[in-house]
Amino acid sequence: MDKYEKVKKIGEGSFGKAILVKSKDHGHQYVIKEIGISGMSSKERQESRKEVAVLANMSHPNIVQYKESFEEGGCLYIVMDYCEGGDLFKKINSQKGVLFSEAQILDWFVQICLALKHVHDRKILHRDIKSQNIFLTKDGTVQLGDFGIARVLNSTVELARTCIGTPYYLSPEICENKPYNNKSDIWALGCVLYEMCTLKHAFEAGNMKNLVLKIIRGSYPPVSCHYSQELRSLLAQLFKRDPRERPSVNSILDKPFLSCRIEKFLTPQVDSCSA
Repeated sequence: MDKYEKVKKIGEGSFGKAILVKSKDHGHQYVIKEIGISGMSSKERQESRKEVAVLANMSHPNIVQYKESFEEGGCLYIVMDYCEGGDLFKKINSQKGVLFSEAQILDWFVQICLALKHVHDRKILHRDIKSQNIFLTKDGTVQLGDFGIARVLNSTVELARTCIGTPYYLSPEICENKPYNNKSDIWALGCVLYEMCTLKHAFEAGNMKNLVLKIIRGSYPPVSCHYSQELRSLLAQLFKRDPRERPSVNSILDKPFLSCRIEKFLTPQVDSCSA
């Protein structure tokens, strides 16, 4: 930690703490995730190191960039870029009930999908997609962050059945204690899209039991008709109760009303198609 000076603590989660720091060298700001590993078994430590290796290999304009990691005093530290635009959750709350334009929603949504495609194409599950994990840079680019609990998909290891993440984003299959799969990420993506359209959570209840009931029924208040039929029918597809009926991220991006927006977010070296 010698290279960094703490600015303030900006979050605490199941993984540990998130601290805003600045580099003593050049004054650049970063976020450091501090994860306590002293209490972990050696197998869990190996897992978390493997996870960091996965993070280190992620390089995409719509994914929060990993800088470095190190272990010190019983903690694992992961250094990531800091997105000064804050997160989507705060942005939604700051609207005070004023709906976003459809163009704005679709621009953000396409960027989130491009990030998720990068992840899913590598057989990785994000497992914690929520508006608090989607960040805005100062030029308005959207970046998916916090792979704190992403796990590399390994067909031999049965997917962790653990129920993690914010309950609002739990999919019906997780509520029914079935394994997490890539379509559970798609359900959470639907929850984020719904929030962008309504400024509210799709599934809300006073307690966990009622929340689970609502999720399993797949009943949510309709989205305003001021949004297009295409957008509303996409939401209905993302909220299919059977994960097999939900579209993959690739088929979402193939939808004409979204695919026409992709080009403006691709950097030239990523863009292989000139059409």
